[in-house]
Amino acid sequence: MVTSMKKKNFFQFLADCWKNKPLFSTGCALLVMIVLQTLALGFDYPTLGDWFTAWGRNWINILRNNAGVGIVALGMTFVIISGGIDLAVGSTMVTIGAVVMAMIDSGANGWLQTIGITGVPAYAIAIVAGLIVGMLLGECTGLLVSKGKLPPFIATLGMMKICRSVTQQMTIQSNPTVPKGFLAITGTRIGGELILPIIYWLVIAVLLYIVSKHTAFGRQVFAVGSNERTSRLSGVNVNKVKRRVYALMGMLVAVTAVIQISRIGSMDYANAGSGYEMDAIAAVIIGGTSMSGGKGSVVGTVLGMLILAVMNNLLNLIGVPPFLREAFKGVIVIAAVMLQKKENN
Repeated sequence: MVTSMKKKNFFQFLADCWKNKPLFSTGCALLVMIVLQTLALGFDYPTLGDWFTAWGRNWINILRNNAGVGIVALGMTFVIISGGIDLAVGSTMVTIGAVVMAMIDSGANGWLQTIGITGVPAYAIAIVAGLIVGMLLGECTGLLVSKGKLPPFIATLGMMKICRSVTQQMTIQSNPTVPKGFLAITGTRIGGELILPIIYWLVIAVLLYIVSKHTAFGRQVFAVGSNERTSRLSGVNVNKVKRRVYALMGMLVAVTAVIQISRIGSMDYANAGSGYEMDAIAAVIIGGTSMSGGKGSVVGTVLGMLILAVMNNLLNLIGVPPFLREAFKGVIVIAAVMLQKKENN
């Protein structure tokens, strides 16, 4: 009888954790995905060392390929917690990338090249300029949402169309050349592996976790998302918080733009960043952040991004057609939202 009660209490404890602790349920889902991925990878290797090497490199590829959108997802976490959404991240990345590439262009038309600034100083100036442009674009979105009283969906949808189309028009005749030195930002090997994008992602995640948990700004973001009217009555400058959230989003998109340019040495203005907003939103939702705002975590978003990344890799390993992979992603997002609604009831 006592053993039966213990088992019941244990399973009840697990059920309560699954229902009330998003990180627990997300972590369990990730663990299942990792096991399935490991099985799909197979064990047909001469030695255990060979298998472990292949497994490790597979993971490095997964993390490196998803570091850029993972950084965007971290910013999206703050946006959604505050009660907003940002559909313009892919397009703003293109605009920022165009500015950075024009500045570091080693050809005759390079902005910094023409005034004699090259090498590391040029790269530093271009990166800072990219961060500033990202911040300003985010501020514009924040002003539309806060002062203009536009719904975040409409404001960011408009910014999405404006940024990409204007950038494409302005760069019709441009053909910038990215210097080899700039490629070292992500192309420098550490321990024989290209892991710098992963390190950037993890460092930013740690910094934003600290911001969300241990700063006044982090607490205000949660407060605004939970109840905007109460926050305003409590003395929180709601409009300022919203502008800062979107400015932060813009700066993180700028970091992703720099990583993208450094990795591939160019940027396709027509297609670069397409789908980033959906992947970022999906990662945030899967990580347990509420679409209604006021609830979420940076750690959950990292886990959510890993679930999406592992799922894509798993589907690739078992030979699922690329177009159908998006369907699986959609199913996971719908399931995550349905679980959130069930918890709220």
